Amino acid sequence: MGIIIRLDRVLADRKMSLTELSGQVGITIVNLSNLKTGKVSAVRLSTMEAICKALDCQPGDLFEYQEET
Repeated sequence: MGIIIRLDRVLADRKMSLTELSGQVGITIVNLSNLKTGKVSAVRLSTMEAICKALDCQPGDLFEYQEET
């Protein structure tokens, strides 16, 4: 599995929708949805900064590493 993206969990904890986050960070809902579902292979640091600022979180709150078995 490798890297697991926890954007959905952080959004739920903050009671924020993907639409609200999109409006705050200026990233399309489609791109945020792709990030949320793990369909991206790279994320710009400026994007991570904007998401972390909007969600008041750390990058480690959004990503988790699980060793593949």
